[in-house]
Amino acid sequence: MSAFTQLKELGLFDARVPRYTSYPTAPQFSDAIGPAATEAWLREMPPRSRISLYIHIPFCRRLCWFCACRTQGTTTLGPVEAYVESLKKEISLVAGMLPDGVEIEHLHWGGGTPTLLSADLITDLSSKILQHLPLAPEAQFSVEIDPNEIDTARLDALSRAGMNRASIGVQDFDPQIQETIGREQSYEITEAAVKGIRAHGITSLNMDILYGLPHQTVARIARSVEQVVSLSPDRVALYGYAHVPWMAKRQTLIPTGVLPTPTERLELFETARDIFLANGYVEIGIDHFARPDDGLAKALANGTMRRNFQGYTEDTSTTLIGIGASAISRYPQGYAQNAPSTSAYQGAVRDGKLATSRGHRFTPDDLKRARMIETLLCEFAIPFARVAADTGASIGELRAMTAHLPDQFPGMIDISDQGLTVRAQARPLARIIARQLDAYEMSESGHSHAV
Repeated sequence: MSAFTQLKELGLFDARVPRYTSYPTAPQFSDAIGPAATEAWLREMPPRSRISLYIHIPFCRRLCWFCACRTQGTTTLGPVEAYVESLKKEISLVAGMLPDGVEIEHLHWGGGTPTLLSADLITDLSSKILQHLPLAPEAQFSVEIDPNEIDTARLDALSRAGMNRASIGVQDFDPQIQETIGREQSYEITEAAVKGIRAHGITSLNMDILYGLPHQTVARIARSVEQVVSLSPDRVALYGYAHVPWMAKRQTLIPTGVLPTPTERLELFETARDIFLANGYVEIGIDHFARPDDGLAKALANGTMRRNFQGYTEDTSTTLIGIGASAISRYPQGYAQNAPSTSAYQGAVRDGKLATSRGHRFTPDDLKRARMIETLLCEFAIPFARVAADTGASIGELRAMTAHLPDQFPGMIDISDQGLTVRAQARPLARIIARQLDAYEMSESGHSHAV
């Protein structure tokens, strides 16, 4: 039996499964977690902790049709200015509940379009953050940059604030594909943004590209990937486009008849993958690539790579605090998500309250399964001794929890007293295998194709 046939029989081309950037996944969150739980978790943090901080900017000048993120369009800065004031109030509120000496190890601004902020707003917001929570030595400060929404003044402001990593979404450079997904961004505009970023001393650059887009062919994705490589990003995320128009209404503008089939999606991924590998990138987990000297590649090599809401990361902080509407925080005790509605979020912080609207408190079983899923997606393996040390589980317990997997995926998984390993030809099944470690009920409707 060919590897392709095996993958097909095991459901690769039919399954819809979570990306597992968290466990439990967001559909398991409930309103049992509210502001009181979040405040308790903040106050229980040890003094002089190092944390990660995520700032969510939900505004865009234009709404890309392919995007399923929670964003809103604006043609003026008025709503953005009001929202930044709310962010500043939330930062002050959260900082007032933290113990002394907390520092930021990783700071990330995402969206939406963070670079929609004017230079003055960037300076205002960054000053408020650093007033309360200073950056630790050698901290990473990354910002998602839209090449259509960046200029020298804004790059100056970000550089002064301490940004040392930039992230650019490319998706695809093909003009027909860009028109179909509502995202016009030429190679020339992107190249100019990259040059501006490099000229400001930003030495670390990430890029995102999508496979599975409408009208995408092997030849077209090969061309786009080659153009991405020509810009020399330090790491690249190669995500599969999730077409979920029943959840993201703007995706109804994308014709389904020109979307690649699941088998074509695999071919698109493998085409892009081969080009990255041929150009010296290291394959990272299920959908990332990095230069060998990039921090992510080093973290993979030494076993410290992690996975969170931003995807793969070398960030090992046990606490990630999300600031802004819909932002999700991860504490050692559980997840807490802010109100997704911008108006509800702003109303809460205006009244001096935390905006937590739902979340999840971890059980001991959650922590074991979360760590197994994380190592599986990071390393295509579950080293029992390390997971046991991280979670307090026994090796025998972990062995029992994974014992069924070789029978469910015959010829694809090896297991011993030391751990579980996914064979190379089975790596496209990683998210499907992870699903078998998920103890919660799941509706497939909200999730993307496994490939």
